[in-house]
Amino acid sequence: MAKELVFYTNPMSRGRIVRWMLEEVGAPYRTQVVQYGPEMKSDDYLAINPMGKVPAIRHGDVVVTECAAICAYLADAFPEAGLAPPATARGAYYRWLFFAAGPFEAATTDRMLKALPSAEQEAMVGYGKAQNVVDTLAHALTNTDYVAGERFSAADVYVGSHVQWGMDMTGMLEKRPVFVDYWARLRGREAYLRAGELDDAIMGN
Repeated sequence: MAKELVFYTNPMSRGRIVRWMLEEVGAPYRTQVVQYGPEMKSDDYLAINPMGKVPAIRHGDVVVTECAAICAYLADAFPEAGLAPPATARGAYYRWLFFAAGPFEAATTDRMLKALPSAEQEAMVGYGKAQNVVDTLAHALTNTDYVAGERFSAADVYVGSHVQWGMDMTGMLEKRPVFVDYWARLRGREAYLRAGELDDAIMGN
């Protein structure tokens, strides 16, 4: 019997990234919407994620939190979807998946909060200079359709979501042609469109 796959989310959260990944995977899953406030901090949900945050997944007895980790886990758990490169060719895949989860998100969040480090503090933070983070990602996306190589992968779900978030949701990422073109290649994917419709429908209820 297949393991039950449960998706804990709220449509007004980073859960939209995981929804997109789940739709790319194509495996059946059950959605459990968790409301902000007491429900997200309840004992029942804290048993899933002690941080009291969404998203999270439970696959059989395995619980995974953190969007990048969930994307990587799902790509491995459902290899038939072809969302991860072969194990011997995952250098760029891991690099950019976790670059977005670490330096990129930290730098863009600090920029949004107007909390960028001073020149003296840059050596103390993981990303160093925020502009270098943006330039590094732009260089990685130059002359390639997808961030980890010639094929779409779970890394594109995660990196692409951050590019879209930075350009369109917060305005913290400049709309360079390389970023605009990259997102244009991703946003028409059937799984992305389907995921958005599902989350929008929940918000409309």
